[in-house]
Amino acid sequence: MTDTTPLINQLRALLLLTQTEEQIARVRIGQARTDAVRRELTQNADHAAERSRAITAQLRDLGGVADVVTPALGRLGALVKATFDQAAPIEEALLQDLSLEHQLVDRATYLKVLADTAKQTKVNALAERLITAHTATVEWLTVVLAEEALGGPAALRATPLQRVAGGATRLANLPVRFAANTVNRAVDSVQQVGEETEERVSTVAGKAAQFTGAVRETLTVGRSASLRRAERIARRDGNRTAADTAKAAREELGDVAADELPIKGYDSLSTSDAAKAVKELTSAHDVRVVIRYEETHKNRTSVISAAQTTVAGLAKEAVGIAD
Repeated sequence: MTDTTPLINQLRALLLLTQTEEQIARVRIGQARTDAVRRELTQNADHAAERSRAITAQLRDLGGVADVVTPALGRLGALVKATFDQAAPIEEALLQDLSLEHQLVDRATYLKVLADTAKQTKVNALAERLITAHTATVEWLTVVLAEEALGGPAALRATPLQRVAGGATRLANLPVRFAANTVNRAVDSVQQVGEETEERVSTVAGKAAQFTGAVRETLTVGRSASLRRAERIARRDGNRTAADTAKAAREELGDVAADELPIKGYDSLSTSDAAKAVKELTSAHDVRVVIRYEETHKNRTSVISAAQTTVAGLAKEAVGIAD
């Protein structure tokens, strides 16, 4: 008689990981940028629950003891992971998600070989199903990470704490070099936006104390106005790098005029025409400028979804994934 212990052990491990995967997917639903992404994550979570049931059924068929502990451990593991995610930038959280999916693919592949050797056709079929599902999720997470690397908008929003962590990490690693020997920095303050805390750290550097003094003075009259004034002063003084930094901060906040957008006559376009125009953009930066403007002005769902689709296409191209 074939020893099924190795199969049972791997199925138990896969069940624990799949339970964790389901709970993480449900956590990520709250971070979905669009309704389409929200639906996709909900389906992913539901499919993970179905896979858990299939693995449990296969365990019972092989004589494995019914397990009531593993699901609880899976939920606990997801809760612990979600808690630690908040202390790291979103890209680190997504990389951990990706690592989990790679482990699921590898274990499912190992299970398939074990099943082939043991002539367990049902287990083999289950393993193939798992490989297909987790390979697709690996691809999806790879694209989301590429979207984040391109500057977004990514399919998933960072939580408020992840924004803080990400901003701090970028600030710590940001090389600030200018022609002048004296470099001064001004840091933008925190703004409360709706129910979320929007943490934005904006570094504006100048080539002399006069630029820093101007920034400090204008910070008192509002963030947007200060950034615009900082940009004007920097351009007047020939400090192009600082001016571009201030402009990038404005773009990130959606504080741009319609004539600064990469789509001519954007404000006069209908919803369908705006969505079509966004899909024709070929630069992630341009898409990001439009989406920030859209989110802070008209906030049309179909336009935002079109922008997300465009960035996803650019991300797939960047990582070599065919549509």
